[in-house]
Amino acid sequence: MTDGEQTYDVIVLGAGSTGENVADIAVRGGLTAVLVESELVGGECSYWACMPSKTLLRGSEAIAAARAVRGAAEAVTGEQDVAATLARRDDFTSHWDDAGQASWVDGAGIALVRGHGRLAGEKRVVVAQPDGTELVLVARHAVAVCTGSRAAVPPVDGLAEVQPWTPREATSAKEAPGRLLVLGGGYVGCEMATAWQQLGASVTLLQHGDRVLPDLEPAAGDAVAASLRALGVDVRLGTRVDSARREGGEVVLGCGEEEVRGDEVLVATGRTANSDAIGLETVGLEPGGYLEVDESLQVPGVPWLYGVGDVNGRALLTHMGKYQARQAGHAIVARARGEQVDLADWSPSVATADRRATPSVVFTDPQVAAVGLTAAQAEEQGLAHRVVEYPIGSIAGASVFADGYTGTAIAVVDTDREVLLGVTFIGPGVAELLHSATIAVVGEVPISRLWHAVPAYPTISEVWLRLLETWRG
Repeated sequence: MTDGEQTYDVIVLGAGSTGENVADIAVRGGLTAVLVESELVGGECSYWACMPSKTLLRGSEAIAAARAVRGAAEAVTGEQDVAATLARRDDFTSHWDDAGQASWVDGAGIALVRGHGRLAGEKRVVVAQPDGTELVLVARHAVAVCTGSRAAVPPVDGLAEVQPWTPREATSAKEAPGRLLVLGGGYVGCEMATAWQQLGASVTLLQHGDRVLPDLEPAAGDAVAASLRALGVDVRLGTRVDSARREGGEVVLGCGEEEVRGDEVLVATGRTANSDAIGLETVGLEPGGYLEVDESLQVPGVPWLYGVGDVNGRALLTHMGKYQARQAGHAIVARARGEQVDLADWSPSVATADRRATPSVVFTDPQVAAVGLTAAQAEEQGLAHRVVEYPIGSIAGASVFADGYTGTAIAVVDTDREVLLGVTFIGPGVAELLHSATIAVVGEVPISRLWHAVPAYPTISEVWLRLLETWRG
């Protein structure tokens, strides 16, 4: 049964943070927009990723920060209240109720249709609604696909059959498992190993490669692996999982000649695009993979279609999805007005930061905050560069922050232009240093001008001065 037809300027498939921002920019630009969502408004970040994972980590981080300061350490006389930590996590996810976010959508002047949407030809979307009816939506100007990604379960014999945890189960679990096996040493694997080890689980992390956090500077992976081991996590590098099975309540992983046993197994080995059931074939595109897009997030050859956020595979981070949404929204509004869109780097409608200045934070202890290129990436791109390092613990502000503070700042400098290509900070509390580095990288601020950005004393930001002094020699 068809429940009529409705027309909007912009149709957005997926009401996560990316989709919400595309719709909001469109409406602010004078267009009408509708969000189509089959799950919770607010998406992965609000309910199963950023917010719950960081609240699971924050209690342990606060306790560690207090214990690192003599005088304050003596006040820490008990252990973390795990039940209270989980309850706080539940509060941050609104107990997996999206009423608040749905209210925001309504207040922003955006229409919301609940159900599974799929393309049905040019500028047409059919929504299978919860009551069994279908609603046809027609776009005057654009359809933005913001359906995100989901955890990819690798093709290990028996792994799917043991019903492994994905990051969704890891961030929403009601209690700590006795023994948790974590497959993958990327951002999610390291964060969830940190969180659940400190919340009472006995964690074993299995990483196929020779270090964790392989896409970051090697010093970051080394520091986080050492920290995980200090917490009691069994970190096993160079470990290949060949098979999985359940024996009673146990998960048994075959790793060559060895077996590893646990109560639950978390698969944190990557993501795959949610593009396999949204009707891409009806507009001549191949379903199941990441959507190819240009710098304005427009799909080549299908000028009314945009792929924004995780679904395009460019930068699978919440803040980058929201950034892309702002850029794509601006492009959609401009084109609806008949304006030409400039695709040059750093123009108002392109996502240049995806390639040149993506910031990220790993909320382990120590934290790892990074933006731009690593030394290895600069080498791969053939860029003339020099790496400058400085121990953050030598900064007076770091000594005030924590007794025995250890950490590292790493800058990758373009030696031809003398601007920063990338910066990495490793240490407690360094996440708040990241935006200064992001501004420097995006703005391509010359080293000669950075000398005049005077850091306040005594703050950890003084590491900027020490990096510059090391550069000068």
